[in-house]
Amino acid sequence: MGTECHHAESAQPGLEGVALANAVAAAQAQCERTRERLTPPRRRVLELLLESDGPMKAYDLIAAYGQDGEPAKPPTVYRALEFLERLGFAHRIESLNAYVPCRMESAGHRAAFLICECCGAAQEFEPDFSAQFAAAEAAGYAVRTVTLEARGLCPACR
Repeated sequence: MGTECHHAESAQPGLEGVALANAVAAAQAQCERTRERLTPPRRRVLELLLESDGPMKAYDLIAAYGQDGEPAKPPTVYRALEFLERLGFAHRIESLNAYVPCRMESAGHRAAFLICECCGAAQEFEPDFSAQFAAAEAAGYAVRTVTLEARGLCPACR
């Protein structure tokens, strides 16, 4: 990422207030439907991701975890991230080795990201690979994970 970024707004600003509470409540409701538990550590990591203006690395989450300034132990955050990914509440952007909250409404979608090389913003969208998936499945392949990452400059950095 470049350091010459001069804009103050994020492409996808973090949630706060009622929007944050609604997103966490929706995650809690999904957990109840699937008989999973949104434990306090999992909830805290989800809140941090939702509040963030961009992708967060695990060690940034560890440092920000404690509301009283006390960092979390790494296994706590890594386990929470694993849970949030498994349930579709978060995605890992492999090239950044960072995490973002899922911003899509539909469960079980394929994730794709437009990543700004200047400010580091990552905008999620759902690609249409239905024909490719159908061809792969017809050939006997099981499509497990597809994450597309496209890089360039966001509108604010152009």
